[in-house]
Amino acid sequence: MTNTIGSPNSSVGQAITGSNTRATSATTKAEHTDSSSPASGSSPKSSRLSTLAQQLSDSALRAEARDSTLSRKALGARAEELLGQILGPNYKANKARHDSEVPNTDDPALLARTQQATDFVNTANSSRETPNPFAGLSYDQLSLIVYDDSGTYTVNERRAAYYEAAEQRQAWKREVVAKAMAEYNRTGKMTNFYTEVLAHYKSLPPIEQAQLPANYEMDLQQRIANDTDQRPRAAQSPDPFSLFAVLDRLKPHEPESK
Repeated sequence: MTNTIGSPNSSVGQAITGSNTRATSATTKAEHTDSSSPASGSSPKSSRLSTLAQQLSDSALRAEARDSTLSRKALGARAEELLGQILGPNYKANKARHDSEVPNTDDPALLARTQQATDFVNTANSSRETPNPFAGLSYDQLSLIVYDDSGTYTVNERRAAYYEAAEQRQAWKREVVAKAMAEYNRTGKMTNFYTEVLAHYKSLPPIEQAQLPANYEMDLQQRIANDTDQRPRAAQSPDPFSLFAVLDRLKPHEPESK
């Protein structure tokens, strides 16, 4: 049996002050990555927006509504709940249902994207014969998909988006650790490393910041102010594993084997 999900309520959060900038950013970036064709007969304005771009714009409005009404603690709890839908034992227990889930639409592009996402998550740890349908999206766009359970995206689409986000996180971690090692070898300090980690933290969506300790930003600021704080001694080389430990706190979950 095919499991069909309903259409999202795109009106949620439209009246929220300050949401337009985020929504516009998501839409603009997606226009260059989504190849979906607009429906014939659409207005000039809507024809410039791909299906995915419009979905991301609506997701940004819903995210703004959620983030502005929940405390940091409640937002962190909500994040755990949403991630539990696409990761871990709950996902595995309902995998057959997730694999048969399709959007409530006749749009062939959306139906194809759904099937591609399912094929991808079922081969991501083996042959990788199917490309991720969300490859190339920005981290912010991927986050909008991952944490949107409105029905706009299937569970497997959200999981596929999470995999792409995880790959981007790992690539950034490798790069920043390499720069930290070079900085230490050149200056004996790691101030720039902590500064970059702090900037990365501040760039995260609120729902991801909320999953980290409340004092995470203050701790990094203290390390920057005291550039010898927890810094290897001059006669030692920095331990890459300790650097990755700092970075790993930026994201408590990574995809598990399927």
